[in-house]
Amino acid sequence: MIDLRSDTVTKPTDKMRQASLEAEVGDDVYEEDPTIKELEAKAAEVTGKEAALFVTSGTQGNQLAVLTHTKPGQEIILEEDAHIYKFEGAAISALAGVQPRPIKGTKGAMNPEDLEAAIRPDDIHFPETGMIGLENTHNQSGGTILPFENMKEIYEVARRNQVPVHLDGARLFNASVASGISVQTYASYTDTVQFCLSKGLGAPVGSIIAGSKDFIQRARKWRKRLGGGLRQAGIIAAPGIVALTDMVDRLTEDHKNAKKLAEGLDRLDGLTVENDVETNIIVLNVKGTPYTASEFVERLKEKGVLAGAIGPDSIRLVTHLDVTSEDIETVLKLIKGII
Repeated sequence: MIDLRSDTVTKPTDKMRQASLEAEVGDDVYEEDPTIKELEAKAAEVTGKEAALFVTSGTQGNQLAVLTHTKPGQEIILEEDAHIYKFEGAAISALAGVQPRPIKGTKGAMNPEDLEAAIRPDDIHFPETGMIGLENTHNQSGGTILPFENMKEIYEVARRNQVPVHLDGARLFNASVASGISVQTYASYTDTVQFCLSKGLGAPVGSIIAGSKDFIQRARKWRKRLGGGLRQAGIIAAPGIVALTDMVDRLTEDHKNAKKLAEGLDRLDGLTVENDVETNIIVLNVKGTPYTASEFVERLKEKGVLAGAIGPDSIRLVTHLDVTSEDIETVLKLIKGII
């Protein structure tokens, strides 16, 4: 099967498997796992933050940020299609006791003026604004890169109003490789940042949250409360070190394959690529075919290609390290046959 459902489906490389086998381990709840410490130190260096924390998933990293930055009864401002708002099971309300304040954006980017207007004044009737959340790349906009100037302007608004900024950077390395702007530069306009090791970087599990030493120490306690305190976790951290060392530059291949696939699909009657393909995600509209998105996904599966329906007429296709240029040619031929 050619699996284009997500970049989460990648298999660990041989080097990652070997790193797991040879990893030196200890009890990370006691902060005694040397491999975890090495990964966290490397992640802090890459992001330019004082400290970092290994977490089980991007969702856990985002929730730790909300729990650590905010207090129950506060509000967090997010773009209306943000992952934290739409795809994390209302955890911000269930766990942190905060409510979302969604703002309509353009390709995932909030207007700084709209955002500043949404920050609550000191009034007994209103919740306090506890956090501003950004997402880069923006998943629901098809892997769109958040404009750097937009990030800077929002950070300036946040500073004026003394509100912390958290970046859901699940695919931040995709944004960095595609834009030429370093991860550290992006992260400098945030208070905290989360990024996934288990998406484009290819590690089998895990994410990182980075920020100040004080923030990470408080987040570590929240991680324990959520059941995220791990023991001999170096076995799963070792592939993360390989991911940060070896797997960043090759993201360019995924972006090239995504553009190649998008260009080929756009040439086929009845199909329209809905997004500007900037990184590794394509949103394909099949309304011009005899099929709904779900039916089209089933036809693809019959032909040996996995994809995901994200709407009545829309399908998401994601390139990653296990999808080759030859696979792209095969997919285009199969889709041409279907329509």
